[in-house]
Order: sequence, then structure tokens, then C-alpha cells
Amino acid sequence: MDWTDYLRFLFALIFVIALMGGFWLVLKKLGLSGPIVAVGQRRLKILEIMPIDSRHRAVLLKRDDTEHLVILGPTSETVIETRINQSCDASEKSS
Repeated sequence: MDWTDYLRFLFALIFVIALMGGFWLVLKKLGLSGPIVAVGQRRLKILEIMPIDSRHRAVLLKRDDTEHLVILGPTSETVIETRINQSCDASEKSS
């Protein structure tokens, strides 16, 4: 290999890096890069996650002022309880 082969390799590398950068700029311009961030106040929160076994998890979600208990598995999700009353928790803590 002589110096022209090294020069050709260097130009090819620069070309590929420039193509990747251009593709990234196009994706950024279209809004497809990076995480989606909600504007304003967020309505959905994950309050607690508890593993049930190696493949299932119990997740306590809060949307607005309502809590939902969901079991998540690898291929399905099941709503166990919805509209959990938070006032029960407050009365138990005060007792």
C-alpha cells in the first residue's frame, strides 16, 4: 500500500462521517431526533414499580388525580384496579 491508498481511505472516512452528520441534521430538522418532551405540565407519572416475577411487573400509574394499578408482561398488560381513592391512604396515615 502506498500513500494514495491511505489518502483514498481518509477521504472515504471523511465522506461517510459527513453523510452521517447530514442525516442527523435532517432528522433533527424533522423533529425525529432525541426524546419527546411534553410541553407544559405533565399529566402522567409512574409512582411505583414492583417486580412480581422475572417477566411481570406491577406498576402504579397516576394520571391527573387518579391512580391506576397495571400488571405489565412481555406480551400483554392488564388493568387490575383503576380510580384508586387517595383519601384512604391519607386517613390511614393520620390514624
